[in-house]
Amino acid sequence: MLCFFSFKDTRMGDTWIVDFYAPWCGHCKKLEPVWHEVGAEMRSSGSPVRVGKIDATAYSSVASELGVRGYPTIKLLKGDLAYNYRGPRTKDDIIEFANRVAGPVVRSLPSQQMFEHVQKRHDVLFLYVGGESPLKEKYIEVASELIVYTYFFSALEEVLPKHVTLQELPAVLVFKDGTYFVYDEYEDGDLSSWINKERFQGYLHIDGFTLYELEDTGKLVGIAVIDDKNPSEESIRLKSLIQTVAKDYREHFNRDFQFGHMDGNDYINSLIMDEVTMPTIIVLNTSNQQYFLPSQPIEHIEDLVRFINEVLDGTAQAQGGDGILQRIKRVIYDAKSTVVSVFKSSPLLGCFLFGLPLGVISIMCYGICTANSDDGSEEAELLKREGRDQELTDEGSEEELEDGNDEQQPESGAEHSDEECEEKTSTEKKTD
Repeated sequence: MLCFFSFKDTRMGDTWIVDFYAPWCGHCKKLEPVWHEVGAEMRSSGSPVRVGKIDATAYSSVASELGVRGYPTIKLLKGDLAYNYRGPRTKDDIIEFANRVAGPVVRSLPSQQMFEHVQKRHDVLFLYVGGESPLKEKYIEVASELIVYTYFFSALEEVLPKHVTLQELPAVLVFKDGTYFVYDEYEDGDLSSWINKERFQGYLHIDGFTLYELEDTGKLVGIAVIDDKNPSEESIRLKSLIQTVAKDYREHFNRDFQFGHMDGNDYINSLIMDEVTMPTIIVLNTSNQQYFLPSQPIEHIEDLVRFINEVLDGTAQAQGGDGILQRIKRVIYDAKSTVVSVFKSSPLLGCFLFGLPLGVISIMCYGICTANSDDGSEEAELLKREGRDQELTDEGSEEELEDGNDEQQPESGAEHSDEECEEKTSTEKKTD
């Protein structure tokens, strides 16, 4: 799909969307058929974006230059700019990302008909209204950074529908949830932060990718955990309560909270390393991995509002977190989950991956223990032999001592004989 030398020669002149992969990566192999579909559709539609893939292990210098740290990594390269794709790995989502980022950073809306057409196509729409100004410069700067997430448009005031009223110009607006909200620098703070928080609808169907993106907003996430495929009355009721809070209490909670529902509890269980019964309501703090569960049943909207206020004012009990004990627990939990998932998906592979090392370690331990046992036996045998030799030596010494005592008496007699001989010799000499 991609000739590396063609990419190298035309990179700065063309717009590329590239899949950086590793041949051994399972996720990369799963993405491969989707990537072929992306390339085929973008070619057939006449898109100016060129589609390719690069083996990051073979061309590691290019991957390192572009900041590739994991596999697969999808990047859109536009001149000297590189944009990371972090959304769902589906054909439609990848193509939508490529077309959005490859186009103008801020798109102009010349007519009210064009505005209405664009509004129907997008759930969330950011719009700058007015002429040249420092606010517009800031808007373009922020759009250059956040275009990976959403679209940015500009228009004159005449383009807006009649129900949209502005107190002053220039202005930045967001259209979503069937209404619009105007950016206020004094209340909302930095424009980039405000756009980053407002780029989501007030109520979402939350999955792993969405929760990952919500980390950048700094908001707490209130979730109704339900079985969406087989909804019970309780699931429907809790979901409805969350939706009501998201809509009717926006002014109270929008700056601090994002609301939605999640289908199934598998992802939540892995996140908090515990079992959550469905249906339930949980609040996640994605910045420090804390979570909050209601201390009392949520029967009415007032109960839910009270629980959310308790989380905000710090009276609700926080669980989880990112402390040392939680990190250790995370390592153990991830290791256990990995082992279980491997054995569930492929028992034979699991036996090979974990049984072989355990077998080798067992053999090594057996060898070490056996060697220690043999050495101990040899040492004991040597000690026994030394003991016997010592006993024999001691017995010999005693016998030698007794023999020595017996021999000493003749020697004494011999000494007397010698003295007598000496006396005789001296007597003989005197006689002579």
